[in-house]
Amino acid sequence: MATDRADKSRKRKRKPGPSIGTYVLRPLLEDVPLQVDDEENVERNLYIGTSAAELLHFVAIPGDSPEGLEESSFILASRFELSPLSSTSSQISPGVQQITILSKVNKACILCNGALTFYSLPELTPAFGNLKVVSCSWVGGVNLDAEDEEATEEVVMICMKTRIRLVRIGEEARSVKNIEYPSCLSSVRRGGFACVADPHAYSLLDVANQQKVPLFPISSTSEEAGSVAGRPIEDVSSRPETPVARSVSSQNWNDTHAGTKGHKRNMSLGTLVGNIGLWQPESRSRSPERQGNALPDPKSRMLSPSQAISPVRPRSNEGSPDRRPVTPEKPLPPTPNRVVPPKALPSTPASQPVLLEPHICSPIPTEFLLTTGTFPDDPGVGIFVNLDGDVVRGTLEFGRYPSSLVVDGGNTAQGLTADLEADDVDGYVLASITRSTARGEEIGVEIQRWDIDSGGKKEWLSIMPMGTDEGDKNETENGNLCVNVGLGAIKTTIGKTFFEVGEKLRARRLKLQTSSRRPQTAVHNPYGPEQARLADHDGAASNDNSDTDRKASDPQVAGRLEEWEIARNQQEDEFGRRLGEKKSHIVVWTRNSVWWVFRNPLVLKLDATIDQALELAWKSTLDLRGLVKIVNSIRGQEARTETEFLSLEYIRQKISLIVFTQAASPTRLPKDDYRIAEELLIQGGVDPRLPLSIIPLLRQEIVEGAKGIWIHAGVLGAVEVYASQIPGQNQIDERLGDLEAPAFLTLIKRFLLAWRERKGFGSIVDGPEVFQTVDAALLHLFLYVGRRALYTDHRTSASLRAELYSVVDHGVDCFDRAVDLLEEYHRLYVLSRLYQSRKMSRKVLSTWRRIIEGERDDGGELADGENEVRKYLVRLKDSELVEEYGTWLARRNPVLGVHVFTDDNSRVKFQPSQVVDLLRKEAPEAVKVYLEHLVFGKKTTQYANDLISYYLDNVLSVLEASPEAQSILSQSYETYRALRPPKPTYRQFITENSIPASWWHDRLRLLELIGGSHGGGFSYDVSSVLHRVEPFEQALVPESIILDGRQGRHQQALRLLTHGLGDYHTAINYCLLGGSSIFHPTSGPVDPSLLPSRSEQATLFSCLFAEFLLIVDPSDCVERTSQLLDRFGAWFDVADVLARIPDSWSVELLEGYLVSAFRRLVMEKSEAMVVKALSGAENLKISADFVEKCEGTGPRVEGVSVL
Repeated sequence: MATDRADKSRKRKRKPGPSIGTYVLRPLLEDVPLQVDDEENVERNLYIGTSAAELLHFVAIPGDSPEGLEESSFILASRFELSPLSSTSSQISPGVQQITILSKVNKACILCNGALTFYSLPELTPAFGNLKVVSCSWVGGVNLDAEDEEATEEVVMICMKTRIRLVRIGEEARSVKNIEYPSCLSSVRRGGFACVADPHAYSLLDVANQQKVPLFPISSTSEEAGSVAGRPIEDVSSRPETPVARSVSSQNWNDTHAGTKGHKRNMSLGTLVGNIGLWQPESRSRSPERQGNALPDPKSRMLSPSQAISPVRPRSNEGSPDRRPVTPEKPLPPTPNRVVPPKALPSTPASQPVLLEPHICSPIPTEFLLTTGTFPDDPGVGIFVNLDGDVVRGTLEFGRYPSSLVVDGGNTAQGLTADLEADDVDGYVLASITRSTARGEEIGVEIQRWDIDSGGKKEWLSIMPMGTDEGDKNETENGNLCVNVGLGAIKTTIGKTFFEVGEKLRARRLKLQTSSRRPQTAVHNPYGPEQARLADHDGAASNDNSDTDRKASDPQVAGRLEEWEIARNQQEDEFGRRLGEKKSHIVVWTRNSVWWVFRNPLVLKLDATIDQALELAWKSTLDLRGLVKIVNSIRGQEARTETEFLSLEYIRQKISLIVFTQAASPTRLPKDDYRIAEELLIQGGVDPRLPLSIIPLLRQEIVEGAKGIWIHAGVLGAVEVYASQIPGQNQIDERLGDLEAPAFLTLIKRFLLAWRERKGFGSIVDGPEVFQTVDAALLHLFLYVGRRALYTDHRTSASLRAELYSVVDHGVDCFDRAVDLLEEYHRLYVLSRLYQSRKMSRKVLSTWRRIIEGERDDGGELADGENEVRKYLVRLKDSELVEEYGTWLARRNPVLGVHVFTDDNSRVKFQPSQVVDLLRKEAPEAVKVYLEHLVFGKKTTQYANDLISYYLDNVLSVLEASPEAQSILSQSYETYRALRPPKPTYRQFITENSIPASWWHDRLRLLELIGGSHGGGFSYDVSSVLHRVEPFEQALVPESIILDGRQGRHQQALRLLTHGLGDYHTAINYCLLGGSSIFHPTSGPVDPSLLPSRSEQATLFSCLFAEFLLIVDPSDCVERTSQLLDRFGAWFDVADVLARIPDSWSVELLEGYLVSAFRRLVMEKSEAMVVKALSGAENLKISADFVEKCEGTGPRVEGVSVL
């Protein structure tokens, strides 16, 4: 038997598991010597009334831990018997029916066996001289609207057999008035109105005016059911009052009644009166590094007035269950084997009326909630009435007629909820009922909302499994449970710490270890028990606290933890305990056990809901819609307390983490669910470093600050549990392996991109480290996926490239790591864009230089690298960089390099002399290009000699080293001479038939430059050029012609043009232009000032005529000569021509010239005659004018001198 009792005791002490309900039970007392009927709680004192008419007084003592980590416990301080059951009260259930605490005056009203007695608190000494009121059925009716906390008196309603008596309790008990209302069983008062009930019906009393408004019957089967409704208002003023009965006999307290003890086997713990205010440890401040909202005032950081209460020790038959001596030394009665509820009603025939127990509550100051029904096993109905007696709101339906009823939350204002938490504002009705299940009858509490229409939604809080084992639950009588269950609201609130809340919401450091390179990998925390707590919800709360102490005391463990981390863990533990504080004023009792009914903390409720969804997921694929439903239930919910804020944050983070791990696991999610998973992950707000820590490839990108990564311990525990499902957790490599599913990679990408959009938000904890991690992971992901797409899917590669550019161009916080990654993946062009985002021009140019010079760049995006360098240099303002990379570019590509220094849009301007010197030093091959720009582009002739020198150097070096080049020139002369007229000029011929050689291009430029392309004002050192050209005179015929012309050796020049080249057109131009501008393209009119005189032209044409006559080929000679004479005959003397032409030529060959010549002669003769005639007429006119002037002047006599 002792072993069985010990086993039962261990089962009772087992910590309850997680619940998804709104309310949970927490043990207050177990193994109470007698079964509980009612209880009340005053400060640190607990008063329990039993069905044996005994009152048990328990006192709370704090736990042994100085930090308040252990639950407070109760010890039995005293025990005594109350009024015995008299013969007049045989219809009353034996034992203590009611205990009413009047906290304002420190008095207790105890109703036992129909007799009401008064006691002073807390020691329960008789008050008012052992005043006792007999034949009493109810005591209470304290004004719920009273707000004067310093009042020295309170008025209670004492319900007697024939009337209700209002008594003012203070230093003495004084009767106020009587109300004629017999057999009152219950009452609730609001100001001047009270709702009361007799065995049959409810009524509304106007206490001040002593009037009664009948409402409706309690049971519709009552004989008065039809007569109550519609009754007029009744006057209930009392007859002359009789004095209050007073008894000072001590035998009411000391007599022992053998008859009473003879039936103790069917006793129930009658009235449990308690006002528990447990030991309150000093306040503990929260860690300043704690995440979340701003901290409340430090004075509010105190543990609840009542910590979780440890059950008292199991009682024995030999003595008191107290751990220290108690006042009385009275043996306890044996434990009843089976308890039959004294108020249980036998089966009643349909014809016999059934009396139901009335229940009255007042949810708000203007309304009362009443219950009505038919039979105990039939459903019950809750009806709201206002102070006018009118039915308001909708009705509530109970599965069965309740045995007890309590209203909680909302604006209850029953004097019980003034100090409840801000998150308990939702109104609920709790009803203790018995329901039928597949396993039989089950006792519990039915819970539903009263302040809103919940659509009939109800919750069930089971009571029996909390304090009984399977054997206890099967005890029945006639198929029904034989257990009396009590549910009530006590006067004051009680506080309890839910250590599970703190265990989940407190912060713990995510342990990372650094590999040989840079990667950082997440590992299981060797110091934290989060995984064990997640796997075993029944673990004791004190285990974690003792573990924290062990870490601080164990030198081996403490040696691996820095002092600040130990201190931070302790602060988080203290903070977590404060977060778990909840208050309640509702108790439930059955048999010999008592429990508190607490609102289930939000985090525990939702966490249990998540675990329930995950339980189903083990059997099949995880249904995200269940998790979405949880998230939607808290969507838009404003946190009213710090605990609620952290709870909502924790739930969102845990759900997002679960979704992420499920998406990464081998089973994965259905394809259509990835979009839902993405939304959950983004909205969860989980630190991105946490999900990244379980991905082998990306966890190396995690960056933690000086004091690490701190996250909710519950979330960290989930990481450790669920991460094991993801493949590759023990590897450190650069592959995703099984995680390369496109849908999962898209999920990661969008998650990280969403986090990038939060940059700059001040609410992000560890913002710099977080965004460094996000940028590095995103960049690594793009590079990893993009490397494969480059060779497999070009369309995907283009898309990834655009996204990669977007990330890099907008800047990344992990700059150094980004550089390492881009170097590692050989994406040099992307690296240059990264440098551009930081305006690191030197790095940009250096990277482009590496690509252009052939270093590996897998992207291949820099197609025209040299031109990009040129464009970039033009936009720079750094003259040093422009010089350095402009000359580098000039060495590689002289044309583009020179453009850097010659572009009119360039932001850096250089003087020509500065550029020439720079290029000669750094890029000699580009000097020529730059000089060409100056001479041909800017017409800066001062550098012409330098340019000519460069051209000659190039051309002559080639001719000197390559006979083939000389052969090419000689062949070009022969080919040109062989052409039949009409033919282009030699300049056009060699331009159109140029070869792809720089020396050929330089020769053309040389001809253009020395041939007079810059006009007559342009001069160069002819002798120097001639000296260098003379050794190659046969190969450089055009150059020799130009130089002869510059020296005035026109006859030699024309001879080379006629016989050396056969370029007759250029020869004619030579005569017209005086040899100043040949062998270069011309456009537009020639400046007349540069042309020679006509006589000089005639002289040159005469020389050319002589050369034409020397042409070897007779036909060519005749043709060239006749054409010359026909076109330019005006420059020739006919006589000279006739004298010089061969005699063998026929006149017909010169017909054209002669005709034109004679015509010109005739015309000249005629012109001369006309000029002569005009001159004679002009002479006559002048003579006539002279004569006229002389006549007008008249003669003048000049005196003759006298000798």
